[in-house]
Amino acid sequence: MKHDGQKPEDGVYSPISDVLESVIDWIGRGTAWLCLGMVVLVAINVILRYLFRIGPVSLQELEWHLMSPIALMGMSYALRHGDHVRVDIFFERFGRTLQEFVDLMAAIVTVIIAIVIVNLSLGFVQQAYAIGEGSPDPGGLPYRFLLRAFIPLGFALLAVQAFAQAIRHGLYLRQRR
Repeated sequence: MKHDGQKPEDGVYSPISDVLESVIDWIGRGTAWLCLGMVVLVAINVILRYLFRIGPVSLQELEWHLMSPIALMGMSYALRHGDHVRVDIFFERFGRTLQEFVDLMAAIVTVIIAIVIVNLSLGFVQQAYAIGEGSPDPGGLPYRFLLRAFIPLGFALLAVQAFAQAIRHGLYLRQRR
């Protein structure tokens, strides 16, 4: 059974979770377009490097600048659709109620960890902004603090998705009582 964060089959619906997960889906689709941009950028870099013997530092850095938002914003989308890492060898053998309980506990822990990371990273982003951090490489990209801002944003989105899942799993378990 693929347990993918969608509405449970038993009819446990939550308007709050629906809204939160629709936001995550919208952001995830936007992030997918960044993946297409990354493919085009890598192709351009390869063509420039091997056909024209040039390799602009700014284009190479832009690859890394795109990788961070793809990973950080994409992790909430992956959690939403059950594409995250789970030890299914054990999980799939559990009964539905135990699966829901495990998912509820995992969602709560994920929310807590994500909030801690958001709080820890805000100072990091603020410091990068205060010093106007840019690339240390000549010809590199300025405004590295914008890239760093994806750390709290990505983990805030992860907390939102985990919260939406906690609501769904909690409602399921509550109905089973």
